[in-house]
Order: sequence, then C-alpha cells, then structure tokens
Amino acid sequence: MDGTRYTVTLDEFKLFHVIDRSVYLVLVKDLLRNPQECLYIMALWLWLEREGFYNFINKILSLPPFLINELADEAVTCLKCVNAQFPFSSEASEIPLTHSLVKKDISLQFFLKRHLTAFDEIQNLVRGVCVPSMSDIMEMGCHGRFSESLMTVPIAHVAPSSVDSSLVQSISSLRISGDVSPLRGRGRANNETSRNDRTMFVTFSKGYPVTENEVRQFFTMLFGNCIESFHMQEVWPDEQALYAKIVFVRASFIRAILSGVSKAKFTINGKHVWMRKFVPKNDRPQARVDPINFSA
Repeated sequence: MDGTRYTVTLDEFKLFHVIDRSVYLVLVKDLLRNPQECLYIMALWLWLEREGFYNFINKILSLPPFLINELADEAVTCLKCVNAQFPFSSEASEIPLTHSLVKKDISLQFFLKRHLTAFDEIQNLVRGVCVPSMSDIMEMGCHGRFSESLMTVPIAHVAPSSVDSSLVQSISSLRISGDVSPLRGRGRANNETSRNDRTMFVTFSKGYPVTENEVRQFFTMLFGNCIESFHMQEVWPDEQALYAKIVFVRASFIRAILSGVSKAKFTINGKHVWMRKFVPKNDRPQARVDPINFSA
C-alpha cells in the first residue's frame, strides 16, 4: 500500500447510491412521506444490509409503491424499537412484509435486542450517507417541488418487466397469515361493523364487461389470498353487471388499494375499474329536506 488517498466527488457519491436515491424519491415524491423521517427509514434499510440482509433496498425498488409504503410503515415501527426516545408497546404489530423480503428470520425482537448500538449506527448512516446522497431530493420534497434539472445524477429506473411478481405475491400473501378468519369469536354487531370496514364498492364502465374471475385474479396477483367474499350485481344473462361489492379479509388491504385517496382507478385486462370504500345506507349523510310552506 502506497498510502495514496482518493477523493470522491459528491456526484460520484450520489451515483454510487443511485438505487438508494431512487427508493427515497419514491417515498417522498410518489408516496408524499415526510422527507426527514424517510432519511431514517433509508438509514434503517442500509443498516439491515450491513447486518447481512443483502440487496434489501434493491429488492424494494422492484415493488409497487403501495407495498413500499407499507414497508416504510414497518420501518418506522422498527425505528421505535431501537430508539429509546420512542415509546414501544409490546402490542405493536409484527413486520411480515420485511420478513418476507429478507427471506430470513427477523422480527421486532431482532431490533429490540440491538437497540443499544443500532440507533447510533443508524444516526451515523443518516449523517454520513443519507444526507450527503439525498439532501437535494429532501430539499425538493420539503418544498413540494421536484425539478429534473436539479437531479445532477440520474435516478435508477426499473422496467415493469423486471418487477418480481412472485415476490410481490409472496409478500402480500404473508400479510394475512394467521388472520384469515377475522370475525371469529366476535358478536354479531361487531361482525357487521368489521365486515363493513373490510368492504369496497366496485364500479365498471358500461360496454366493457368485467367478470368476477378477472377481478379476483387481479387482486390475488397483488395481495395473494385476500378476498373473503365477492358479490356481483345480479343481472339478466344478456345484461352487464355495473357494480360489485368485495369483502376483503383485512381492512389493511383497502388502505393499500386507496393509498390515501377516496377513489382508486385500476385497469384490468384493458377495462377500467373504480373502487371506493363501501358506505352502508344508514351511515350515509341524509339530504336536508326543508319544510314545505303550504300557506304560500
């Protein structure tokens, strides 16, 4: 060794972390998550890679945004485990998406056991890696304005054909393990409330008939075994059903589908499908009826 020192420019540093920048951009631009919080999320994922969970962030980039969003939610829970400043409840949910992605045994206990050293290491990754490589994206995220001209290093893109659909399905299927019968052991009133919370109203375009099987296959590909029951509009054999109700096994599937909006649009086999949360008739706001003045 001749002791020669090499200087890495900021652009070269960003280029080295182009995959990390791409995931961070999805978090703050597409999913509208808090840019500062996302620095810690990225640092946690980088820390996992250093702990032996290789290519974790690269795998994340191949997933659809709604799954990345839920992985980020799990990351926040993990950060609470390693940071003593955050209250941690023993009732906190486990991390099935993260577990499925790493294909190794990992749980919240993994982070709890390492909390004495993990958070300091994550803080160092925030300061030493995330801020230098992602601060330009963070600044744009804080102001809500993203300009391609400010991206001095191109963001990596994954072609749709490269998305690992089997990985998406395995992750989504795992999310419902142990909770396939969410209504068991509850009262009838609670059952109905829970059922309504897990129900979506689906509408189809007239002239573009969609079958129950097409819709089932679409969501099974995304979430695995996620549908408890499916109720298509009853019509005559020569008529087209224009709406349906889908009861999912978990309300979390509805949150993933809507991703913060009131109505979501999908294209299934080239046909448009709109979905919104089902609202029972007795919960809908009643139209105001003014009294009639018969003396007029």
